Amino acid sequence: MKIVRLIIATIAILFTLFFAILTPWALIGTLIAGLGIYLSDQKQKGYVTFSKPGWITASGLIVAVILTVIFAEPVEETAKETATKTQLASKEEKNEEKEKAQEEAEEKKAAAVKKEAEEKKAAEAKAKEEAAAKAKVEEEAKVKEAAEAKAKAEAKEKQQKEIANKFNLEAVTVYRAVDGDTLELSDGRRIRLVGVNTPETTTRHEQYGKEASNYTSAQLTGKKVWMQKDVSDTDRYNRYLRLIWLSLPTDVMSEKEIREKMFNAKLVLNGYAEPSTYSPDVKYSDYFVKFAREARAKKTGLWAYGSNGTTKGDLDPKKSTTTASTTPSKPSSSTSSVKPATKPAPKPAASATPAPKAEFFQNCTELRKVYPNGVPSTHPAYAPKHDRDKDNYACER
Repeated sequence: MKIVRLIIATIAILFTLFFAILTPWALIGTLIAGLGIYLSDQKQKGYVTFSKPGWITASGLIVAVILTVIFAEPVEETAKETATKTQLASKEEKNEEKEKAQEEAEEKKAAAVKKEAEEKKAAEAKAKEEAAAKAKVEEEAKVKEAAEAKAKAEAKEKQQKEIANKFNLEAVTVYRAVDGDTLELSDGRRIRLVGVNTPETTTRHEQYGKEASNYTSAQLTGKKVWMQKDVSDTDRYNRYLRLIWLSLPTDVMSEKEIREKMFNAKLVLNGYAEPSTYSPDVKYSDYFVKFAREARAKKTGLWAYGSNGTTKGDLDPKKSTTTASTTPSKPSSSTSSVKPATKPAPKPAASATPAPKAEFFQNCTELRKVYPNGVPSTHPAYAPKHDRDKDNYACER
């Protein structure tokens, strides 16, 4: 009997505890039921005289049930609330994860942008450094190139001065061409080219004179050239008698360099001038005659108009009388008359005086061998081609 009461008491206590799990208010019933069990035990021992302690235990159970019904929430609502709370918690967790992912994405994006900006800045800085280095290298190269060019120019100028001093050449600048064989320099001096004669275009006009003048102007105007003196310094018109070199020669007597670099020679070679020799300036006369024969053989320039060209020169046909070719006359007094050297002239008739015989010379060099001071226009040896300045006096000094 005692064991049965113990089992019943244990069940009652567990039952009330179950209700207490549902709601804390059910613990009141548990306490009342526990009190009933305690009183029942004391009654058995004879310490308590309470007649019905079992009612107290039953009352505790009833109170626990009533309180559980009153205060315990429905299971479904609790489950729903729990589910709702779970969903909300899950949703919040997802939102938090989403926000966290967004924050991480934004942080990554910001980091990527920052990294890209840093890389771009570094690349710009590197490009700037490379550009600066390149500019520095280019500047150094330019400075070096300028220094080399300056040194080269100075060396070239020094070499030119040495060559010019060696051959007594003078560097000048041509201002304009007066005609084919006369120049005006930038310092105002007038230059007459030695050893050549181009067709006239100033005092009178000869065929191919304009072409010769244009050629000289095109080749020399504004150019730096080198002048060489033969023997004579000036002519009677105070024009400087010179040879013109387009570039400095290494050997002034080299035929190759004369052909390629001397302008006087180019005039003859290209048929713009005839050789015209006047003593004592005869240093290059043989070359000029040779070049003229070449041009005449090819009918170049003025030689296309005939074998005598279009102006006077050393290749004009040589015509001389027996008097001139056998026994040269000696210059007479102021009248420059010539006496035949072979036999006396026949006595003139009373009514007329015979005219003197004409004398012909190839050029002034040959004429001056006979008449050192030249001849006037009334002299038998006078020829217009020897009177270059048209003053009615041929081959004067």
